[in-house]
Amino acid sequence: MVKTAIIETSGGPENITIVDREVGRPGAGEILIEHRACGLNFIDVYQRTGMYPLELPHALGMEASGVVKAVGEGVAHLKVGDRAAYAAAPPGAYAEARVMPAAQVCPLPDGISFDEAAAMMLKGLTVQYLFHRTTPLVRGDTVLFHAAAGGVGLIACQWARSEGITLIGTAGTDEKCQLALAHGAAHCINYRTEDFAAKVRELTEGKGVDVVMDAVGADTFEGSLDSLKPLGMMISFGNASGPVAPFSVGLLGQKGSLKITRPTLFTHIAEHETCQEMAQMLFGKVVSGDVKIRIDQRFALTDVAAAHKALEARKTTGSTILTL
Repeated sequence: MVKTAIIETSGGPENITIVDREVGRPGAGEILIEHRACGLNFIDVYQRTGMYPLELPHALGMEASGVVKAVGEGVAHLKVGDRAAYAAAPPGAYAEARVMPAAQVCPLPDGISFDEAAAMMLKGLTVQYLFHRTTPLVRGDTVLFHAAAGGVGLIACQWARSEGITLIGTAGTDEKCQLALAHGAAHCINYRTEDFAAKVRELTEGKGVDVVMDAVGADTFEGSLDSLKPLGMMISFGNASGPVAPFSVGLLGQKGSLKITRPTLFTHIAEHETCQEMAQMLFGKVVSGDVKIRIDQRFALTDVAAAHKALEARKTTGSTILTL
């Protein structure tokens, strides 16, 4: 029996309960992994609230690290005793151990700790696809990145700096702006005290940015479009403030023949080989020191409801993990 965090009905953090569950043995294409740490992400909130519906009851959590304890038939890239980490479906990472599909579980280099791995897989793979798989970006390009002091944002600030890309961040306090700047943002705008779209225009001498990377959603959508240069790309990859309202596609033409996309990590990592290649690039950034993983909050698995409350209240910076 292992402790696992589940929801039986959608709703607030108080709906998360800790139960004891049988783990079982891995079947073909599966592994049994004993977790050392679990990551916390906004997708967990979306699933808990029902924004991204689950068939209930269901365990939560999309990201963790640990040690492989058993391997099913047909799994060739992992063996018993391997250190491993993942960001992968189906949800169920908030657990002491689980059986899960092996394809998106990645061997973990010795130079990366379990805590770092649990804090970086979903966020770091997200940054990898934003910078390398969504739209062409080259040295000298400029991007606007919302929530730049969050877990994804601090990785993105460092990633951009390592590749010669100018990153303009936004954050909700001056302290968070300073954090983003310290991690490689060229500029950071406090969106509570400044009109970020106007400031972006000022910083880019009226041109606008090449790409906007926006996980905030409803609150920043219109300003994000107004921050783009003609033919620019809007990447909407989250809904922290709620989903973007329906809009007329003609708006994109009016604002300069803009492009827009709504990617998900799980589409990008669906193929085993692609997922492993993306992870290798992420691991390389971390092992080289180009990207340092900042963990600012740690909660016990049994305190997962408090962790969700802190994340939703935007009281967190960097990454948050659940310890076991």
